[in-house]
Amino acid sequence: MLPVLVVHGGAGFIPKERVQMSCAGVQAAVRGGYSKLQGQGSAMDAVVEAVTLLENDHHYNAGLGSVLNAKGEVEMDAIVMDGRYLASGAVSAVRKVANPIQLARLVMDKTSHLCLTGEGASQFARSMGVPEVPEESLITEYARMRWKKNLAADANPVECQMGKMGTVGAVAVDAEGNIACATSTGGMLNKMEGRVGDTACIGCGGYADNRVGAVSSTGEGEAIMKVTLARLILFHMEQGCSAEAAADEALAYMKDRVGGLGGVLVVDHQGEWSVRFSSLQMAWAAAQQQTLHYGLNTGEHFTQNIDDPY
Repeated sequence: MLPVLVVHGGAGFIPKERVQMSCAGVQAAVRGGYSKLQGQGSAMDAVVEAVTLLENDHHYNAGLGSVLNAKGEVEMDAIVMDGRYLASGAVSAVRKVANPIQLARLVMDKTSHLCLTGEGASQFARSMGVPEVPEESLITEYARMRWKKNLAADANPVECQMGKMGTVGAVAVDAEGNIACATSTGGMLNKMEGRVGDTACIGCGGYADNRVGAVSSTGEGEAIMKVTLARLILFHMEQGCSAEAAADEALAYMKDRVGGLGGVLVVDHQGEWSVRFSSLQMAWAAAQQQTLHYGLNTGEHFTQNIDDPY
């Protein structure tokens, strides 16, 4: 069953014209991350590689393509967690960094802290030699169009939010049984400056524990934080639930208790995995035993040999 890698491109609704590329992107990311596992790389290497590839793909709300805040600026959040020692690193409201997930890993590896935010995160990035990129290089025309549309007095909030949820994430178990998760996002469309969502919060946007499993979350950030979704799922698994049952129970609780929708990737310590979402769609892909798994809509689960062409 091992190694295994599962990747998502965000829960929500994907406009028809972006569906093909959103699905292709998660498949490319899972292939890239799985190659790390096949080369005896760690679970952490795999999830960071997969999320880096998604941050570099402008079809997602992470890194390049991040949504803009109320001032028309990019502020990004990211987290990684290593299930061996419950080590974690995160950044929030970070600017002018192409790959926040790599900066989050540096926070874990090079500091005694779990999360750095704003200018402090930027100073740390510079001290680590992480290149500072122009903010304009992270802003796409699509993101700017949606930002402007949502500023208009006659804006249709539902229409403006369509396609906004492109948070990306990954969970993995490597050949040695070590578990990791990674999640990265540009946050909420037209959010207040300085807003931090679930992604950078341990136990919300992600959690990994070798004794149980790992989760990467996506969806309505404030709702996810209220129920600490990632840790809640692992709690249900500790009580004996399967990955799928635990995810379903936690997502149902979040919807019933706080009216929130979202999606999750879940894997247990044996490599059993599940992709579940209460939103309309979630682009996802997984790699295990040389098989590529993928889907978008509820109930979809396609497979092919991972070595077959796209």
